Amino acid sequence: MEAEILIVLTILGITVIMLVTEVVRIDVTALLAMLALSWTGILSTTEALSGFSSNAVVAMIAVMIMGEGISRTGMMARFSKAVIAKVGSNKNGILGVMTLSVGTISGVIQNIGAAALFLPSILDISRRTKISASALIMPIGFAAIIGGTLTMVGSGHLILTNDLLIAADLEPYGLFAVTPVGIALLLAATLFFLIFGKFMLPQDTKGGRQELTEQEKVMETFELSRNIRYFRIPAVSPLVKMTLEESGIWRDYHLNILALAGKRYLKYAPWRETRFEADQILAVYGNPEKIDQYVSDYKLEPARTAPMFYGIDDPAESGFVEVIIPPRSELVGQSIRKFSMRKRYGVEPLMVFSQGQKIEGDISDHEVKAGDTFIVYGPWAHIRDLESSDRFVVATPFEAEPRDRSKTWVAAGSFVLAIALALTGFSIAIAFLTGAVAMVLTRVMSIQEAYRAIEWKVVFLLVGLIPLGIAMQKSGAAEFLAQNVMGVVEGSHVLVLLTTVGVLATIFSLVMSNVGAVVVLAPLVVSIGLLAGVDPRPLVLLAAVCAGNSFVLPTHQVNALLMTAGGYRTRDYFKAGGGMTVVFLAVAVGFFYLAFF
Repeated sequence: MEAEILIVLTILGITVIMLVTEVVRIDVTALLAMLALSWTGILSTTEALSGFSSNAVVAMIAVMIMGEGISRTGMMARFSKAVIAKVGSNKNGILGVMTLSVGTISGVIQNIGAAALFLPSILDISRRTKISASALIMPIGFAAIIGGTLTMVGSGHLILTNDLLIAADLEPYGLFAVTPVGIALLLAATLFFLIFGKFMLPQDTKGGRQELTEQEKVMETFELSRNIRYFRIPAVSPLVKMTLEESGIWRDYHLNILALAGKRYLKYAPWRETRFEADQILAVYGNPEKIDQYVSDYKLEPARTAPMFYGIDDPAESGFVEVIIPPRSELVGQSIRKFSMRKRYGVEPLMVFSQGQKIEGDISDHEVKAGDTFIVYGPWAHIRDLESSDRFVVATPFEAEPRDRSKTWVAAGSFVLAIALALTGFSIAIAFLTGAVAMVLTRVMSIQEAYRAIEWKVVFLLVGLIPLGIAMQKSGAAEFLAQNVMGVVEGSHVLVLLTTVGVLATIFSLVMSNVGAVVVLAPLVVSIGLLAGVDPRPLVLLAAVCAGNSFVLPTHQVNALLMTAGGYRTRDYFKAGGGMTVVFLAVAVGFFYLAFF
């Protein structure tokens, strides 16, 4: 064995051990591996630093930016609400729908793009259903990786496979040649997590109880609820032409109208002088019995949530906060009626605590005193206006990002543009970076917000590990391992040969690029196939499929992207990914054996 091969294999072994044990952070481990390859002279300075200009790293950065842009529009939040409406809060139902959805999408777009597209939706579902994000994100990431095997253009190494077959004077495969095995793998992965997920995935450290959010603490403390009901005003209703105050909504019923929607408008916390019109839809909050009485008295009709009401019952869009009146506030000595709080800020005051007393119902004429605490409801954008004013002190922390629905189609168009460019031949890095820049130019986000969307830990993990793959090929370590392993199985039963090809492709995919693994293995697999007297084409395709079996370590781009969001450690991938790897190999090898041999 040459010295260079020994050095590279030693560095590889130490790196894998450090990644699994996490004696230092994984991004630091990756950078140490990169530096070690330069210190030992295996790679030149340019080669060691090549990760900084790698297509994979640039694509990763662009995907993070686009994912943030899509999240800001709330587009995938609407998808997550549709999923919950369909399957409820059943974890297995959500897992089944999401894995099949992201896997299918990944068959026609790059898997990292599919993962980035669905990540905001997964986080939103986790928040709404109180299911730990760690129980959802990893399966969805694995499904995105497997989805790349649904078509011959689903991932880069499958696209390359036909070129390698042509170079070996063998017939290339059609677009859907890999689809049957891809479907089998996606279904197997879904079943794996449905059956064994609770044993394989990291469990919530609080024994299944998630810590209450600030919004939930406020709701629990003041016995608030999100029991918001919607009603339409028919033309025969006595409410038509009446103002809010005339209807006695506060004085007689102790209820609140959080929003009022017409055909082309939505008013949060409508002003007391606002007049009701036929066909308007009301979002009413308060005691259910009082609501029933109000509905009966004014002949209102139950209504579904109007499209414009999106977000009114969504904690990511709106919520309850405590608002304290400081001594310097101009409200001191005034009433809400005189100050026109609803008209100025578009928030609905629900109750006030003044000098130890709780006042509900009609608080319009309450004389505001320094130290009074109001509980108000409104969209976060309006709450921010309260916070920026010296008239109020907002005591409830909130971190909800503003969502601009008007930019939904712009953000979606930018993402589609990136995918279209990738499908027409541009590199993934250029295609996705174009989409990211388009989001900045169209003001979906500012350039500063784009920079903040980048998870630098993930970037440096890839930057450090990419040179390791280069060293494996340059030093001949990859070819050395492949030749020795293939030499051992030469002349064995075809099932042994298939298993060896699958295992070797899997190992290579963990320490080098999927494309690099296929480039190294394809010529060797063709030679072994010809010597064994079997068709080498299925062997090459199996190697390409198993080059996507990258689950044991967070070295695949998709795993790296989702690692922080899921709160995972390397050992989590080692555990769940180990089980997924076995299932993947068993299904892939079994399928190829039955279908081709």
